[in-house]
Amino acid sequence: MGETVLLSIVIVIALGIFSQWVAWRIQWPSIVIMSIAGLLMGPIFGIINPEQALGELYTPIISLAVAIILFEGSASLDIREVKGISKSVFRIVTFGAFLAWIAGSFAAHFIAGLSLEISFIIGGLFVVTGPTVIIPLLRQAKLKPRTAAVLKWEGIIVDPAGPLLALFAYEVIKVFSKDSIHFGYLSNFLFGALITGVVGYTIGILLSVMVSRGRIPDYLHSPMILSFVLLCFSISEVIMHETGMLAVTVMGLTMGHTKKYVSSIKKVGHFVEDISVLLTSTVFILLTASLPREIIGEIFTLPIIAFVLVMLFIVRPLSIWISTIGTELTVKEKTLISWIAPRGIVALTVSGYFASLLLDDGYQDASILTALTFALVFITVCAHGFSLGPLSKKLGLANTEPPGILIVGSNPFSIGLAEHCQKLGIPVLIVDHSFENLRLARERNIDTYYGEILSDDTRFEIDLTPYESILVMTDEGAYNALVYQSYVDEFGFNHTFALLVNENQTSHQQKVPSSMKASLLFGEGFETLNKKMHEGHTFSTIDSDVEQKKIVKKEELNVVGIPLFIRKKDRSITFITLRKKVELDKGDQIVVLSIYNEENSHAIPTLEES
Repeated sequence: MGETVLLSIVIVIALGIFSQWVAWRIQWPSIVIMSIAGLLMGPIFGIINPEQALGELYTPIISLAVAIILFEGSASLDIREVKGISKSVFRIVTFGAFLAWIAGSFAAHFIAGLSLEISFIIGGLFVVTGPTVIIPLLRQAKLKPRTAAVLKWEGIIVDPAGPLLALFAYEVIKVFSKDSIHFGYLSNFLFGALITGVVGYTIGILLSVMVSRGRIPDYLHSPMILSFVLLCFSISEVIMHETGMLAVTVMGLTMGHTKKYVSSIKKVGHFVEDISVLLTSTVFILLTASLPREIIGEIFTLPIIAFVLVMLFIVRPLSIWISTIGTELTVKEKTLISWIAPRGIVALTVSGYFASLLLDDGYQDASILTALTFALVFITVCAHGFSLGPLSKKLGLANTEPPGILIVGSNPFSIGLAEHCQKLGIPVLIVDHSFENLRLARERNIDTYYGEILSDDTRFEIDLTPYESILVMTDEGAYNALVYQSYVDEFGFNHTFALLVNENQTSHQQKVPSSMKASLLFGEGFETLNKKMHEGHTFSTIDSDVEQKKIVKKEELNVVGIPLFIRKKDRSITFITLRKKVELDKGDQIVVLSIYNEENSHAIPTLEES
């Protein structure tokens, strides 16, 4: 028995992460791949059934995982994200959620055929979108910051509100249907919700103070916060069922606000974010693989399909367009937001709880709640997952420019590189904390930003969406390493690069961490590259003439000068580093720094086939 449980857990975790990787490789929404993988492994082929294997541990594991995911999402929120759109966000998470509740309830009653009591319960639950589905989609679609911020804030704030609305509706039904329960019972519900909110706020403040005053050693920051998230959720669930999500959201918002002032708390965010990615994929596989096979058949009935279509094309657009009247959002932004509302883990888990609760109370039509919820989740995930990218591009709300480059450090070499990239149509931004250093870049009409790249304010003032790679190229080795380590989590290891100050010194002498040695640019140092610029070296673009794909070292490129990067046919960029081999195809372009002038076509070096 123990071996079965162990094997089931390992399969679910591995399958979840593999689904994320497959989605990244084929550029599909990860939630779609995870849903398909779970269905194949569970109800379709019957390879695993996590609910049976885990037994009584199944529900607590999912609940705790959702708590961590929701905490991570709320802790990552920053009020500066909604600067200029706060009115829209407030309207959507309040009046918009209320409209979606009422309209969704009537749709469940008149379209799906549920009783009015159950309809108002499930209608409250279906206002949720949630970080488990929204954030992966936003990460892939690369929306512009305003639209992304609205969807992200809505998903995280409304996520705990949905179960509370459903619970509130259930309590109201009990008051009206049972003579033994009076209206004072509702005051207990409201008081319980308030208490759990206070619990979340208190724990958030307590942890922030302990971290800021050094009461917790560095190596215990992440474990301590993670354990308190679980404790906060559990205490709130004991106080009143389905309020744990509210408590951890309040806790996350509290610590997210403190994060701006306590730098050590920001480090915890990366750890929790990694855990959140693991849990999101694992929980989605758990839920889909545990669905009974007969549920899949129930999904394709006319009332359920009709209900989902009404939720997609009437309820959601109606709630958004009405609630955002007179707000800052443009027509295009309203159009996109009114379409995007995928449901996820919270809807699936909480609907199961209410289904069993209502069946025990004698509501037989509650038996279709699981099928109804999964139909809404799967269809919205697929519809919104595949349409978000194309629709956002059609409406001009996604970045359609070629992958851009963010350069830290303004100097003759970085300015020359930026100018040449602009000629190739590559978006470039140079950031420097010296106004004088940026003078030449501004004279050459290169986009610049004056400020400290390590500042939190800079992260929010600069729209990083257009930039796929970051190049740290200042004359201070320790500073380069610090910026590299600060941004590698945001851009990724394959898109974060730094420059040695002097290639004649060892990386140890220049205080370069071993983790970034494979990301050192060009094999040349800051001093050498800028010296060559003063000697008249210029940038050239060479068309590759290899006949078939090759993987070569820097030395095997056989170009005159210093190879800097390869621009692929799909407009992606591969930078030359100390250790990395590069893939070369026919039709690729190689950018080099050489003594030849690009205007003298006869002097441009040619690539010899190796």
